[in-house]
Amino acid sequence: MIKNTLHNIGVYCMFIWRVFSQPDKWNEFFKRYINEVIKLVIDSIPLVLVISLFIGAVCTIQMKLNIMSPLIPMYTVGLATREIILLEFSSSILCLILAGKVGSSITSEIGTMRVTEQIDALEIMGINSANFLVLPKITAFVTFIPVLVILCMATSLFGGYLITILTGIVSPETFIYGIQTMFVEWYVWYALIKSLFFAFVISSIASYFGYHVTGGALQVGKASTNAVVTSSILILLLDVILTNIMLQ
Repeated sequence: MIKNTLHNIGVYCMFIWRVFSQPDKWNEFFKRYINEVIKLVIDSIPLVLVISLFIGAVCTIQMKLNIMSPLIPMYTVGLATREIILLEFSSSILCLILAGKVGSSITSEIGTMRVTEQIDALEIMGINSANFLVLPKITAFVTFIPVLVILCMATSLFGGYLITILTGIVSPETFIYGIQTMFVEWYVWYALIKSLFFAFVISSIASYFGYHVTGGALQVGKASTNAVVTSSILILLLDVILTNIMLQ
């Protein structure tokens, strides 16, 4: 098992080396880059908004239910909800969700090209297929993941605010005051920095599994599953490491 793991790590490193070579045609790269931004980022916005809205509402309700002591001020509900969203949900949990959507999409697309021999055709034409297919995906997702994270933060806090209006568990003014109380700007940067690492893991791991598919359509499905599982594990591992480094 260890031997197989080390082999996969070596193949992955060589694959990434090929991916980050200079593109043969920059105009073609930017054209594909724009297409990938639309496909991987813009198309993910509805999912991010819906999930963030409900998670913000749920966090607010749970914070209120767990703050029963009269000695704890009610604005703590907004403060605690803000901290949860900024520190974990807007980066780590969001990227775990996107690993399922974006990661499986990338693996399926590249894996299908591999089993239908489209990648082999690119290689025969003298094109660096890894660079041509994968680099636009990685750069598009990494450069625009902060947009999704910021949307997630804003929508989650709005979801919490909305549930206070609809249910009255906390007054909206108290909730807003809690959001503003003891705000630490570094937490926003912390979430954005983490998301860059997570986006690279999702896009590169998914591309690796798709690019190295062997067999037919069944293997493409298995590769998608393996890509999502591996990405999720690495995201959680990186979350621990980055948190220990940046929040000490």
